[in-house]
Amino acid sequence: MAFLECHAQSKVLGKLCCFNVLLPQNYEADGKTPAPRREYKVLYLLHGLGGDYMSWMRQTSIERYASAIKDLVVVMPDGDRSFYTDMKHGLAYWTFIAEELPGIVRQFFPVSSRKEDTFVAGFSMGGYGALKLALTYPERFAGCGTLSAAADMQGMFANEKYAESRKFYDIFGSPGELAEDGNDLFALIPRAMSKKDLPKIIQICGTEDSLWQANEKLKSALEAASYPGYRFEGHPGNHNWGFCDEHIQTILEHFFKE
Repeated sequence: MAFLECHAQSKVLGKLCCFNVLLPQNYEADGKTPAPRREYKVLYLLHGLGGDYMSWMRQTSIERYASAIKDLVVVMPDGDRSFYTDMKHGLAYWTFIAEELPGIVRQFFPVSSRKEDTFVAGFSMGGYGALKLALTYPERFAGCGTLSAAADMQGMFANEKYAESRKFYDIFGSPGELAEDGNDLFALIPRAMSKKDLPKIIQICGTEDSLWQANEKLKSALEAASYPGYRFEGHPGNHNWGFCDEHIQTILEHFFKE
């Protein structure tokens, strides 16, 4: 498996964007001749608040886990501290992640654009971004995996000190703007349910995690909506990369086990 660190110009962000890519290296039966170029499945893997495009490579063994899966490309972009949102006072990271990045990736790498070959997952802030992508554009994704997702933005806003320290007002504006701007996961669920062929969701959280209650709240909402293909797992653990390293394997097995 090849590991590439990419720096490409983003028109949306108005600057160089950074992302890492894990790319299969396939060979013919002789073990020496590179296999012909073909389209691969793709997993967009999103980092959490305080991380960057290097986080998954530095903090987990994602390269080793992905190398065991046939024909999978893993793309790990940089989302800064944006919550993968077109920020009220900042850059348009939602438009970059949702619209521009997939086009850049397909321009450079042989990845499929088919729904059945496209997946998204993330940790914490990245879990929120992954869910927002899957629920906003269910026609694009076959599956979504979350680890300790920042699921309840309204709840986070309720803690004024927490919201201010995370610059939520610069990112989202006000709590009242969350739903109308497409940034409230709970408001996105009924919109997604009106569509067909929804992506499968696997949601995993540690029982000692500070975001456990928010994840339970999202679980209740998805189950109340009878969201198809939904799976929730709670395991002993806290909000850290050790938990991610262990349970990203569960997500990969859930979507890519042959």
